Amino acid sequence: MLQALMSLIARCWKPFGLGDDANAGRECKDGLLWFRDIGRFAAGDFSMAVVQANQVLEDQSQIESGPFGTFVGVYDGHGGPDCSRYVCDNLFRNLQAILAESHSVVTSEVIQQAFRRTEEGFTALVSELWSSRPQIATTGTCCLVGVICRQTLFVASLGDSRAVLGRRVGNTGGMAAMQLSTEHNANIEAVRQELKELHPDDPQIVVLRHGVWRVKGIIQVSRSIGDVYMKHAQFNREPINAKFRLPEPMNMPFLSANPTVISHPIQPNDSFLIFASDGLWEHLSNDQAVDIVHSSPRAGSAKRLIKAALQEAARKREMRYSDLYKIDKKVRRHFHDDITVIVLFLNHDLISRGAVLNTPLTVRSALDH
Repeated sequence: MLQALMSLIARCWKPFGLGDDANAGRECKDGLLWFRDIGRFAAGDFSMAVVQANQVLEDQSQIESGPFGTFVGVYDGHGGPDCSRYVCDNLFRNLQAILAESHSVVTSEVIQQAFRRTEEGFTALVSELWSSRPQIATTGTCCLVGVICRQTLFVASLGDSRAVLGRRVGNTGGMAAMQLSTEHNANIEAVRQELKELHPDDPQIVVLRHGVWRVKGIIQVSRSIGDVYMKHAQFNREPINAKFRLPEPMNMPFLSANPTVISHPIQPNDSFLIFASDGLWEHLSNDQAVDIVHSSPRAGSAKRLIKAALQEAARKREMRYSDLYKIDKKVRRHFHDDITVIVLFLNHDLISRGAVLNTPLTVRSALDH
């Protein structure tokens, strides 16, 4: 009994974030799963979870809630964790700095400026480390950001992570799924068309290999932070790995760091928001995810979505979920990707009053498991 109690204490420790709010819940781990079942932010409650599949966790995520409103970030890294960690360290700070410099409130342009400043900062870091760590030039990250400010939700996206709104349908008790983010993946026909229009003289701008469309035959996403080897010719050369080096000159960037940003006035029937990396959406549809959150208690919602995705991943491989769960990181990547999920439950009374937490909240997912 004592051993079981000590094991539970080891898995669930101190309240996470700034302050001693009992409603903040606890950070917990279960094997490769990190989760925070329930917590409170300025505009309601949240649930957060991450499961690792790669040898080194490439997903990063954060929630920041304070006088400015609430900021949510999901950063799905690729090629290594360097870029996603950099963005998690700097994107929100850059947004704060721009707001302070301009004495303004959050707007689409302010968010775009924060993305640009973060991209410029990472590019400068790559240049600084080029002689000692050139492979950092081949790391990048998708970015999905949500900002709630003055009864407006802003969603900014690069790459193929996704934000989905759960909206109540009249008085029926039903819940509709509404996708808010735009995805930038070469497997989407509109994205391929956009790339062809930007590069009309390049017949190899998108290449189909093994049933998957990739920009220059290398990378699926068309927009990201990082991946500077696909944006600046001086980084597309030795000593980076030959598989990333292009045979022809780079006259203009092949990838963009310009996010798609939408603004959504929060409506009374907007119930909750799901922010997740593409590892979730590979296995669950928007409707399935919204139904899972709607039909279950708030606490543990993010963890529940990840479990549903893993159950589907196991089913596709004709294996039991319990057997998949025993597989260690690195090998696990053959079955599913790193998956990050953040669910925000909207409290319209708090939103309409412009409520602010007494103590600012900072939550960041574990760097590695």
